[in-house]
Amino acid sequence: MIRTLLLSTLVAGALSCGDPTYPPYVTRVVGGEEARPNSWPWQVSLQYSSNGKWYHTCGGSLIANNWVLTAAHCISSSRTYRVGLGRHNLYVAESGTLAVSVSHIVVHPDWNSKLSEGNDIALLKLANPVSLTDKIQLACLPPAGTILPNNYPCYVTGWGRLQTNGALPDVLQQGRLLVVDYATCSSSGWWGSSVKTNMICAGGDGVISSCNGDSGGPLNCQASDGRWEVHGIVSFGYILGCNYYHKPSVFTRVSNYNDWINSVIANN
Repeated sequence: MIRTLLLSTLVAGALSCGDPTYPPYVTRVVGGEEARPNSWPWQVSLQYSSNGKWYHTCGGSLIANNWVLTAAHCISSSRTYRVGLGRHNLYVAESGTLAVSVSHIVVHPDWNSKLSEGNDIALLKLANPVSLTDKIQLACLPPAGTILPNNYPCYVTGWGRLQTNGALPDVLQQGRLLVVDYATCSSSGWWGSSVKTNMICAGGDGVISSCNGDSGGPLNCQASDGRWEVHGIVSFGYILGCNYYHKPSVFTRVSNYNDWINSVIANN
């Protein structure tokens, strides 16, 4: 019991999580916008090595000082990864940033490369624990089983494309998305049976969504106590483009996997 309680505290960052030193500028703006630097300090850039250089491929969330939460579909067994922490602009030198090697990867055992079947979740163990700073902080996880109501406002963050086949931004972007409940999102004319109860839908207004390069990153939703919780992991979008009406961004629902996350960290 003691171990379980300590582990829950560690993973959820109960003593210090979801409360940025530099609070995000949250508005009702339609369309994505540049995030305030370091206002989502648990956001990481997952990068892979190729020909001696490092390239951004996905996002992720720092949930303990040596564990990152991301999407299973971001992971390839043939690649070597590192995690960039404390970043805003990926292409300029910034003080207070870190690049840490990934020493161990755990992909959910029920992931089978079919995005519509869910379980698109993975954990990355960092080679070295990181010290928390004003630019590098922990994400809070939601309580197990939490289901957000329809139209609950959240923010997706990442360095993904600004539009379908568009440019990749240098700086971290944020976009306000409203949650679409399961009954609506799984209905005909929306995502239908492609969406499962272990997922969250958000967006679908045809204006703003996650896009290529955002995968693995967080869906940040503010709790009643003011702290931000990572309720979703960017999983998939519409094959024809990123901003289609009634095709909201689909996220792995983190609150469905608390037990698995706790177990992986405890046993690795």
